[in-house]
Amino acid sequence: MNVLSEDLRQTTGTPTQPSEAETDDWWKTFELNDAALPQEVRSQFPILSRVLGDDTDPKPLIYLDSAATSQKPNFVIDALTSYYTSTNSNVHRGAHKLSRDATSQYEAARTTVAKLVNAKREEIVFTSGATEAINLVAYSWGRQHLKEGDEVITTVCEHHSNIVPWQMVCKERGAKLRYMGIVSGETTGDVLDVDALEGLLSPRTKLVTFQHVSNVLGATHPLEAMVATIRSYNPNIKILIDACQSVPHMPVDVQTLNIDFLAASGHKLCGPTGIGFLWGREELLNSMDPFMGGGEMIMDVYQQESSYAPAPGRFEAGTPAIAQAIGMGAAVEYIQEIGMERIHAYEVELAGYLVKRMESVEGVRILGPSGGAERAALVAFVTEGVHPSDLSTFLDMEGIAIRAGHHCCQVLHRELGYSHSARASLYFYNTKEDVDFFIEKLVETLDFFRNIGNGDDSI
Repeated sequence: MNVLSEDLRQTTGTPTQPSEAETDDWWKTFELNDAALPQEVRSQFPILSRVLGDDTDPKPLIYLDSAATSQKPNFVIDALTSYYTSTNSNVHRGAHKLSRDATSQYEAARTTVAKLVNAKREEIVFTSGATEAINLVAYSWGRQHLKEGDEVITTVCEHHSNIVPWQMVCKERGAKLRYMGIVSGETTGDVLDVDALEGLLSPRTKLVTFQHVSNVLGATHPLEAMVATIRSYNPNIKILIDACQSVPHMPVDVQTLNIDFLAASGHKLCGPTGIGFLWGREELLNSMDPFMGGGEMIMDVYQQESSYAPAPGRFEAGTPAIAQAIGMGAAVEYIQEIGMERIHAYEVELAGYLVKRMESVEGVRILGPSGGAERAALVAFVTEGVHPSDLSTFLDMEGIAIRAGHHCCQVLHRELGYSHSARASLYFYNTKEDVDFFIEKLVETLDFFRNIGNGDDSI
């Protein structure tokens, strides 16, 4: 696969942040360091050329919702089509040519995903997504190891998929779920209260789990420092990382993180929906009971008992999501061809530009870290007098797709004092022009509602 020219693959650039604005129109002359990246790839994403509206009022799609799901390049779409038109067969159980080919492609995808996070292929369990991956740990590991009085530590920043499973298994086992909070300040913005972690750890702590990157705050949590605190207190405490918002956007190496489990989804890294993966240490996975029973995950089955296959097979009961796994493997090949370092550098730069533009919009409160802190390429925000759903609806009429709601983070929104927020999230296929058009229409929409509130009958 040749996604990019050789020259562009070698050009990662240095991420830059927009300098302090000297004039109100500073952004008109601001140039991204690696503006060539989205121009190279956009034509490979068919949906990005879609025009909404009608012939009399066409609206080119401006997709700013990649934190919810990314768009898919032709390379992934072609991999799915090729599987269904030339290889479709069940895996592992057939000696015929189609089955052998399907098995080869399915297992090759596992190897590709393993390379993405620098893992052994035996440590990659295919799941329906990150939600199932986290549930797998909660029920398979949690039911074996949590007992009455034990504690699991998480954070108020978590996606519901990393809260609800732990609520359920803790209730079942008589364990307690404890939370790290957030701190908010004028100079720091809204950030995870990392200093609280040490005080929460106790002899009863059995597992700590948290996001690598917040899907609301846009903050990259200090994973290395947090892991060091946990390991220095008790090296036997298990650590699970939700990497849904980091694996698609930056290099992630499980060998250097010193953690035990990592969950990620395929649809956020240009892959299909309905597929994700769990990484776990091989010896730990093989010590865990299966999450579900059925075909494929067994060694031998007798009338009263069964023996189980080694990982990852013991956690992949039944016919797997074959096409989706192959599609995720293709997506990983695609983003690796571009280069994770280059993707990360570009997104840091684009995120800095988005934040700088939004800081100048009257009536907008940006959620997350401030003071020039490096952010992920997403911004959740609230506005004075305009509900996020109304804002999203009006922007949609201009062809701009953003997310509105609690983003599966009701706990965090309550901590912040809001029920909902709007969120614009970017990927490497977004451009400076996407951001500029979004800001233009955001300002227009807020002015519209502001004038309504002032009783302006001329609008």
